[in-house]
Amino acid sequence: MTDPLLVEYADGIATLTFNRPEAYNALNLALKEKLRLVLNDVAADRSVRAVLITGAGKAFCAGQDLREHLATLESGTGNPLQTVHDHYNPIAQRLASLPKPVVAAVNGSAAGAGLSLALLADFRVGGPKTSMLMAFAKVGLAADSGSSWILPRMVGHAKATELLMLAEPVNAAEALRLGLLTKLVEDDADVVPAARELALRLAEGPTIAYGAIKRQLSIAEASVLADSLAVEAEAQSICGRTEDHRASTMAFVAKEKPVYQGR
Repeated sequence: MTDPLLVEYADGIATLTFNRPEAYNALNLALKEKLRLVLNDVAADRSVRAVLITGAGKAFCAGQDLREHLATLESGTGNPLQTVHDHYNPIAQRLASLPKPVVAAVNGSAAGAGLSLALLADFRVGGPKTSMLMAFAKVGLAADSGSSWILPRMVGHAKATELLMLAEPVNAAEALRLGLLTKLVEDDADVVPAARELALRLAEGPTIAYGAIKRQLSIAEASVLADSLAVEAEAQSICGRTEDHRASTMAFVAKEKPVYQGR
């Protein structure tokens, strides 16, 4: 049986590859369950300093496996969308809160929950064939996997409403203009290498500070200035005691290139 999620550790990077290319990496039960477990492992593994997520074959991820979902609907048992509670919610929460940078190599199409997961990454690299589709309304569903939270924060309320309700595909150039892509490379073959290069750069950086910045930004979305100032003070207190801060400050003063250890 083919492993639905390939996991590779190298150079401080955990590379997670959706591995159902024959189904455009649609999220079936096996893939969702392994992704949930692996993200928990990655979060706790201090040797992992950055995460790269991509898909095998011609697509990043087509979202929920609708053939599997149809079988659930036809069975007539229980809540047909129980997977939102059991899988998508914990996956989205863990992915968004990982205390280390996440890069998505969006090779080809990303739709529905697959697009939601890409948007929850900190950086997204695409190519000419990259296409994004908030497909939920096309099958009579509302948004899930954090898309109703992340999308308006990226493109604003009005555009998020348009993308979710009209459910029209967004091409690579438009995705870059809207900020859904961080970087657009000229050749699709360069998407994964460019994303890995970015992940390596991040893995070699001050990863404790990166994690603190992610937490600050998340809290700031729903807080007043006083709350953010308190979070900043706490984060600086933690970062100020790290080896990375001391060593990089010394390197800056000495006009040398800093080497970060992630501690």
